[in-house]
Amino acid sequence: MQKLLLRIDRISTWVGQTFSWLIVALTFLMTYEIFARRFFDAPHAWVFDAQLQLYGTLFMLAGAYTLSKSGHVRGDVLYGFFSPRVQASIDLTLYVAFFIPGVVALTYAGTIYAADAWKIKEMSSVMVDGPPVYTFKTIIPIAGALMILQGAAEIARCVICLRDGAWPSRVEDVQEVDVDELKKMVNVKDEDIQALDKYVVEQEQRKEPKP
Repeated sequence: MQKLLLRIDRISTWVGQTFSWLIVALTFLMTYEIFARRFFDAPHAWVFDAQLQLYGTLFMLAGAYTLSKSGHVRGDVLYGFFSPRVQASIDLTLYVAFFIPGVVALTYAGTIYAADAWKIKEMSSVMVDGPPVYTFKTIIPIAGALMILQGAAEIARCVICLRDGAWPSRVEDVQEVDVDELKKMVNVKDEDIQALDKYVVEQEQRKEPKP
């Protein structure tokens, strides 16, 4: 079971990491458009559609990736103090009651939405001869399917945690730097930092001209 869960994590991680490069494309696109408008007085109508599709694709396909890292927003004020079994009970209830019905509804509606767009080869109405949007709308059911797959893995994790009393492992990825852990790695204590701050202040005071 654990191998299957990690395999699902890897799928979500690969999708998230692959499409995260869209933020680079979006950055270059917006920089290009700003220069074109500001310095050459040559705005491009298609940029509005392009940025929406790039960001929308990134946002939707990052959902399963974020879920695989347990990175979605939750009320951690009390949750973090609970035992793993209590946490698993809460998560399992919320997954079954809200997450699965919501994502299944999104995937179902998104499939119909995308199919209708493909039937008429829907184009953007923002500009004349706008770019196609039926390909973009196809991302909705794809993202929903990935969320359902990852959600099933998270439900399995909750069941395992209820049985074993501990959360099963996840595929590791880039994480925010923990300041305390970083201090331990470089063998620096708070007292050392305070002493350095005091030293720097004293040196600055010595440089100041006396009245």
